[in-house]
Amino acid sequence: MKPPSPRGEGLGVGLTRRVQFLLFFLSLLTTTATAQETATVHGRITDAATEQPIEFVTVFVKDANTAVSTDEQGNYAIQVPAGQRVILGFRRVAYKDSNTDVLPLQPGARFALDVALAPAESNLEVIIRDRRLDDAGMVRERNIEDLKLLPSSTGNLESVLPHIALGTNTGAGGELTSQYQVRGGNYDENLVYVNDFEIYRPQLIRAGQQEGLTFPNIDLVRDLSFSSGGFQAKYGDKMSSVLDVKYKRPDSLRASASASLLGASAHVEGSLKNRQDPYRAFRYLVGARYKTTRTLLGSLDVKGEYLPDFYDIQTYLTYDLSRDWQVGLIGNFNRAVYRFEPESLVRAFGLIDFALQLRTAFEGQEVDDFTQAMGGVSLTYLPDRERNPLFHKFLASTWRSQENERFDILGYYILGEIEENLGSDEFGEIVNILGTGTQHTWIRNYLTFDVRNAEYRGGIELQNDLQDAGLTRSHFLQWSVKWQNEAVVDEINEWERLDSALYSLPYDTNFLLVRRVLKTQNDLNSNRITAFFQDTWTWRQDGVREFQVTAGVRGQYWDLNQGWLVTPRVQMLYKPLNIRQDVSYRLAGGLYFQPPFYRELRQLNGVVNKNVQAQKSAHVVAGFTYDFLWGKRRPVKMRLITEAYYKQMWDLVSYDLDNVRIRYAGANDSRGYATGIDIRLNGEFVPGAESWVNLSLLRTREAIDGVQHQIRELGDTEGRDVKDVPRPTDRFLTLSTFFQDYLRRNKNIRMHLNFTVGTGLPFGVVDNNVIYRNPYRFTPYHRVDIGFGFQLWKQEWRNRRPKHFLRFTRNTWASLEVFNLLKVANEASNTWIKAITNVQYAIPNYLTGRRVNFRVRMDF
Repeated sequence: MKPPSPRGEGLGVGLTRRVQFLLFFLSLLTTTATAQETATVHGRITDAATEQPIEFVTVFVKDANTAVSTDEQGNYAIQVPAGQRVILGFRRVAYKDSNTDVLPLQPGARFALDVALAPAESNLEVIIRDRRLDDAGMVRERNIEDLKLLPSSTGNLESVLPHIALGTNTGAGGELTSQYQVRGGNYDENLVYVNDFEIYRPQLIRAGQQEGLTFPNIDLVRDLSFSSGGFQAKYGDKMSSVLDVKYKRPDSLRASASASLLGASAHVEGSLKNRQDPYRAFRYLVGARYKTTRTLLGSLDVKGEYLPDFYDIQTYLTYDLSRDWQVGLIGNFNRAVYRFEPESLVRAFGLIDFALQLRTAFEGQEVDDFTQAMGGVSLTYLPDRERNPLFHKFLASTWRSQENERFDILGYYILGEIEENLGSDEFGEIVNILGTGTQHTWIRNYLTFDVRNAEYRGGIELQNDLQDAGLTRSHFLQWSVKWQNEAVVDEINEWERLDSALYSLPYDTNFLLVRRVLKTQNDLNSNRITAFFQDTWTWRQDGVREFQVTAGVRGQYWDLNQGWLVTPRVQMLYKPLNIRQDVSYRLAGGLYFQPPFYRELRQLNGVVNKNVQAQKSAHVVAGFTYDFLWGKRRPVKMRLITEAYYKQMWDLVSYDLDNVRIRYAGANDSRGYATGIDIRLNGEFVPGAESWVNLSLLRTREAIDGVQHQIRELGDTEGRDVKDVPRPTDRFLTLSTFFQDYLRRNKNIRMHLNFTVGTGLPFGVVDNNVIYRNPYRFTPYHRVDIGFGFQLWKQEWRNRRPKHFLRFTRNTWASLEVFNLLKVANEASNTWIKAITNVQYAIPNYLTGRRVNFRVRMDF
């Protein structure tokens, strides 16, 4: 039995409710409206074998006329009498029935109860668990199906993080990149895991146009977790964030296919079971993707022939050797080819009373290719023990990246002031030439990077049920040791020639000089040993409180710089269970050191500095999570997460940002800090359609050792000493929203809206960004993407429409997407033009304009 949909849902919901929503968010006032005589039990029901959500499970109160059904994500919420002990039942065809006692709840209280139902033909047992405190600080997203419909110009999973994760933004690359910055850190400071395998990325990418497909394939994802800082010791040695992705464990044959103007994807999943031994099963996931950004790049103001082609194929296979042993295999092949033959550029910029225009004609081309391959194997031992369960896991993987950059581009430019008088015959034409010349860029860079590792992980839960009724205590111990080998072969050969008015810069009467000459070859081979140990201690008294402390320590040794690292970390959570509000509090802190990988070692002249030590930071994070119902007539589920943080950093390797390229100084020459507050509000503002709102405030500053930084106000001739200056990632405000809605009378027509606004990132003068460091800022970034989805078919219609031409699919969606709806010219970086007088002009490089995309997705 499925309850009828409330009236007034979707786009037809009154304006008053939307205004209330906005006022609520701006004031951050939360109120709950629950009946005084009832409480709410809610949770998620999954398959005990595959961990996939189960739809249409009937949840009912025994000896009462109350029942509900789970939705597509397996979620349910049911009202129960307050102050009474009740029995909840769970029933669905093809699964074992289950019942559970629910202790008396306070009026208006919300109690989370998750259930894992066992298939009727299996030997598995039903698992019922009240929802405990999750890992400290991890934001979890299990409704992956909603994310698949989100309009995205990159097609990568990471593009949704600014909308659902705390303190996250896309940085300078904007919509062309999947790179993200978290709480003042750069992209190299983020960890990514897929099924416990650490994922790496190409090293030479310098612009969002070159980026292809990232490793996580959203068609294969079961759920994801994200921490913006203060994460546990079991995660690696980075200073900013961790993205932990888990792939599916399929139990039946499923597939999907998607195609659009920006690419295509397909996947298949399933399992093969041994009828004689139900504990032996072979499960497979295979996905393939193709991406082309030709349509998007055609909106750039640099005209020419763009030929980007990106594709990958990926598989995840598991085989249950027995009830206790499982072997897994993950593999990925990824190739990105970017060809570009520029032709011309006309770019206007400047002020109202001093408008400038740059005109450029090009010769030559750029050809880049990035090939990555990754393979990993895991062996897991998880014995079936009711008391003190434990696990052992062995992992081994290898990753190779071959990267080639080839540029040979000449640009013949003229820079001048344009006529602004509307009545002039020369309106819009250059009337005052400020500079002419030629810019010649020549690059031949080749990089081969190999990473090999082997790891052992283990864990055991030590349970201690006290004699007092409803009082439990447990320790969950985890440990690991890992060996990793890194081999790098890097050949750099690049130069740039700039002449103005037939003079080569820098100017010399005897020689033809070129600038920014790099010609080096680096060959490194090193080994790392890392280990961690942590204990999660949980103390719970049913109906009163739950308290959890996770304390751990990491260690690392790297033979390249002979560096030893020891970093303790701790997370504390507290959740009162005897109050009406469903709220939990978090406090975390510790040391987060980041040893160099490779690019941090490479100085601006291309020479490797093997003496670079780990960048170091100390984190303090405090926050709370509040789950509540909002609205009196038709209450909707909402969640408010708020975190404040402070990070003190030292031994930093300073860097400059150029689009998505990070140019490191190659030395521990800086110190700094980052502080701010992040607020996320998400929930079903429209029932059955979750939306998110993220607001972040940030201040991050640095000071380079031995340098007295200065600032100079407009009109001043002398600089003024300052203690610190903005870091390249200092974005004071970021607001990101993802909103879903549908028609009042037809839920099959949906709208998805992305809105992002952020203050401008700082930048400085090229080759002179030390004393007066990052004194300027790009214009604020703002962008709106909108998508309209039309569900053409779903399997529930088969009885009503037996001859429909799409009946061979489970679900079919068609989407019309508009990227950059407002056609805003956002800035990504600058091109610097120097005249013979040595005056430099910063010419902004803009991101993409408005583009329309059509997409079709089928699930089988």
